[in-house]
Amino acid sequence: MARSKDKGSQEVNAGSMADIAFLLLIFFLVTTQIATNKGLTLLLPPKQEDDEPIEIKQQQRNIFKIQVNSADKLLVEDEPLDDISQIRDMVYDFVLNFGDPSSNKKGSDKVSDIDVYNSLPASMKSYISRSLSDSESSDGPSSAIVSLKADRGSSYEIFIQILDELNAAYNRIYGERVGLSDEEFRKLNRNDPRQKKLYDDARMGIPKAISIAEPTKSGS
Repeated sequence: MARSKDKGSQEVNAGSMADIAFLLLIFFLVTTQIATNKGLTLLLPPKQEDDEPIEIKQQQRNIFKIQVNSADKLLVEDEPLDDISQIRDMVYDFVLNFGDPSSNKKGSDKVSDIDVYNSLPASMKSYISRSLSDSESSDGPSSAIVSLKADRGSSYEIFIQILDELNAAYNRIYGERVGLSDEEFRKLNRNDPRQKKLYDDARMGIPKAISIAEPTKSGS
């Protein structure tokens, strides 16, 4: 007599699948890093009160002007410039010109331009006395302002390139002042007391004065 076999229906127990899926979801939410666009780390001035007068008196020789039109063409000190990388050296010379250094102690550091000059290493002093000290350029680091103005139609890329060159110029100044390269200065760890002091000494009396003007309308 043949034995009957009851094969029945074969089912997969999926009772725990929901729990596994939930655990995987939690795992990926915890471990996944979502890239975000942080934008530009710029310190903006406080909002001006409507009834607060704005009066700025600044000699034109103390303002280094950079303009970008809607076609991404540069005008630097009222002259066309094709090579953006040249801005770095131009700003370096402008800030360190010492055309008419002030003896007035300014800023939170309470140091004068003359104090700053005396604190520079011999190599920087030699370069300034040999190649700079132009009466038609900036009076000193405390007065030097770099003005950047872009057209609303100019590209984001060229704006960033110019800012990179401006920051590199200041980092070069700060680094050379304390015996570092611009890259070494940029990488200083300000959480380390020794490196923080080096950072502060490098910047003392030489503010990074970059003024970003309101963009003009495209084509104007």
